[in-house]
Amino acid sequence: MSGKRYPEEFKIAAVRQITEGGYAVSEVARRLDVTVDSLYAWVRKYGPNAAEHKAKKSEQAELQRLRKELKRVTEERDILKKAAAYFAKQSD
Repeated sequence: MSGKRYPEEFKIAAVRQITEGGYAVSEVARRLDVTVDSLYAWVRKYGPNAAEHKAKKSEQAELQRLRKELKRVTEERDILKKAAAYFAKQSD
């Protein structure tokens, strides 16, 4: 990894060359001395379907959060069941 950081305007201009200019990703990458992978990432982030990708990403984050919460709540429920069974035995 080269670790180069590019300004947002540069990225948007590169994406415009691909989406509006009709140039191939590999050609733009070669001309701008940028990796093809970086350009594809920029197209996802700044391209015409950027809102769709952002929505999908936020949905995935929400799904991950809900799964984590479900796991925690399930563990809490199981602990409470075991505690209730233990105390029921103790009272007999």
